[in-house]
Amino acid sequence: MALSRARKEELVETYGESLAEAPHAFLLGFKGISVPQVTELRARIRETGASYTVVKNRLALLAIEGKPLGALSEHFSGPTAVAYSEESPVELAKALTDFAKTAPVVELKGGLLNGQQVAAEQIKEIANLPTREELMAKLLFLLQSPITRFVRTLAAVPRDFVVVLSQVAQAKDQD
Repeated sequence: MALSRARKEELVETYGESLAEAPHAFLLGFKGISVPQVTELRARIRETGASYTVVKNRLALLAIEGKPLGALSEHFSGPTAVAYSEESPVELAKALTDFAKTAPVVELKGGLLNGQQVAAEQIKEIANLPTREELMAKLLFLLQSPITRFVRTLAAVPRDFVVVLSQVAQAKDQD
């Protein structure tokens, strides 16, 4: 089914507004994927707060020309989908790599991370990174640790003093 010129212009505009402006995007090849698998993939991507779009390559190339995603133009061949996020690229990369393990027909072609081109192999490495929340928890622990130890040290002085007084009192009672 051929698209009208107006529909093509609308798609180029839509791609330009969403895909081309996304700081984090991953390109997928999905030749041979079944409808239930696509539904599951979309659900996993939505859980991360990201979006998923199947693109018409020629129209997507027009929309991303001169934009950061344009660096990945050589990957726009064959059936192509773009998973993109404004927030957490690590969670999106984890969702994509986990899904690719269960559905080998999904091929990671490449990606864009904070405007920098990323090879398909590096997406798996990104997926192994801790999420933002995990990093924040580790940072909070590291910041609290010295303070907690300092408070315990300060509390130990009066506690030890009370223990010594108690032992002195017991020794006097025994005399």
